[in-house]
Amino acid sequence: MPAFQYVIFLSLLVLLPVMLLIFFYARNRKKKVIKMIGDESLVKQLMGQYNSASFLKKFIFLFLAMGILVLALANLRTPSGGDKINRNGVDVMIALDVSKSMLAQDIKPNRLERAKQVLSRLIDRMSNDRIGIVVFAGKAYLQMPLSGDHAAAKMYLNAATPESIPTQGTVIGDALKMCYASFNSKEKKYKAVILISDGEDHDESALTTAEQMASEGVLINAIGIGSPQGAPIMDEATGDLKKDNEGNTVISRLNEEELKDIAAKGNGAYQLFVNTEDVVNNIAAELNTMDQRNIQDDSLMNYQSYFQYFLGAAFLLLLIELFLSETKKQQVVKKIKPAVAVLLMLLLPSAALFAQSEKEIIKQGNDAYAKKNYDGAQAAYGTVVKKNPANATAQYNLGNATYKGQKVDEAVVAYDNAIAQLKTPLEKSKAFYNKGVVLQNNNKIPECIDAYKNALKLNQNDEDARHNLQKALQQQKEKNQQDQKNKNKNKDQDQQKNKDQQDDPKPQPSRLTKKDAEEKLKALMQQEKNLQDKLHKVNAQSVNKPEKDW
Repeated sequence: MPAFQYVIFLSLLVLLPVMLLIFFYARNRKKKVIKMIGDESLVKQLMGQYNSASFLKKFIFLFLAMGILVLALANLRTPSGGDKINRNGVDVMIALDVSKSMLAQDIKPNRLERAKQVLSRLIDRMSNDRIGIVVFAGKAYLQMPLSGDHAAAKMYLNAATPESIPTQGTVIGDALKMCYASFNSKEKKYKAVILISDGEDHDESALTTAEQMASEGVLINAIGIGSPQGAPIMDEATGDLKKDNEGNTVISRLNEEELKDIAAKGNGAYQLFVNTEDVVNNIAAELNTMDQRNIQDDSLMNYQSYFQYFLGAAFLLLLIELFLSETKKQQVVKKIKPAVAVLLMLLLPSAALFAQSEKEIIKQGNDAYAKKNYDGAQAAYGTVVKKNPANATAQYNLGNATYKGQKVDEAVVAYDNAIAQLKTPLEKSKAFYNKGVVLQNNNKIPECIDAYKNALKLNQNDEDARHNLQKALQQQKEKNQQDQKNKNKNKDQDQQKNKDQQDDPKPQPSRLTKKDAEEKLKALMQQEKNLQDKLHKVNAQSVNKPEKDW
């Protein structure tokens, strides 16, 4: 059944009544202005070409286009494949600790890998539940929103590593807040969080957050993974055991007390990891005790969208509205049609004859050019250009002929005129190339560089233009180097000249008396002493606290 994906955009339909009000206001305003101008019959004569019906038509097209654009934004769609799943279950957010302390190997192969194994088995047992994933270390990130796609959930779990979180540490409170934000805030039940961590929390807000979530109907179960004795952490970046700021080897220990407190505040249960099956069975049993509701999951559905058809219709209506005129043109058109027809009949033969003569004259110019009679070719092409400046062929050939006749400026002008008239990119590219050759041979390097660049923009395969461009760039570089060299030489000469003209500098007598100098020195020494005293106080009050990044 067709349905709109973004129903909220349909609220924009309230703009349509606003448009109606604006239309009626504008129409009434026009009538009032007409009455204020003067005699009604005289105004009608003056407005004889005004078509009031067109004003209404333009508004109707604009009104319909606006409504259709709103429907396009809402995106009407129909199911085209996949399944819409109805099942009884709960929404479960998994909060996985991926801090570096989870790399400790007191549980083999390490805490993180074993946690992934537990969660993967648990997902298999939650076939009717929607699952989301939050990973956290020094910050918490939503890895996957709530979805019935359990295969995707396993994929995201496998990809979770300490490297996926740029900030290290352990902030369980932030992870719980992220989980809570992922739930439907309107529901007071059917929501659970599974927290799996070693509990080495560096955040004091976790217990408060857990209590607040429990008051909103969220059940929090915690899984502790690790050992109370702890183990060192292998730093994968260096291959050595991790050390704190004082150089001591870091020992990461399971903090069961905090995880138990979080589970208690969250009305859930705490499980110590001993073996995978026991933990999975216990957590699954806890989830089964929760009230369950019917969940409609359409995350695996495919849809056919129709917004593009609405956009096409709206564009067509706007195009029609654009070309509607508010003036009456029909009568004028009827009068001028016969005159235009007669004029065309008179002009067509002469135009055909002139076109024929243009081709003949250009052919004569080509023959002269082939015989290296460049003055004769220039005269022939010039005759055509004088009669028809829009003849691109004549302009192009005129550029070639005037260049051969050593008339550089005229050749450049002819090429520019040809470029303006030529239609295809390839033809324009050739004209730009010829213009570049003329300019380069006459040492106008910046201008020829621009011409070659334009030629390559229109035809990237023009190797001649590319070769000449490289050559011109090299010439420009050499010229700049020579100019800089001459500039430096002139500068050195000027400096030497100024130096020769200057007299030896004379020392200026000090304006400070001996007494003033001693007083200033005393003041500076006192400032230095005050600064040192202040630094000593700061150093005495500060306490070095090693930052935890595991």
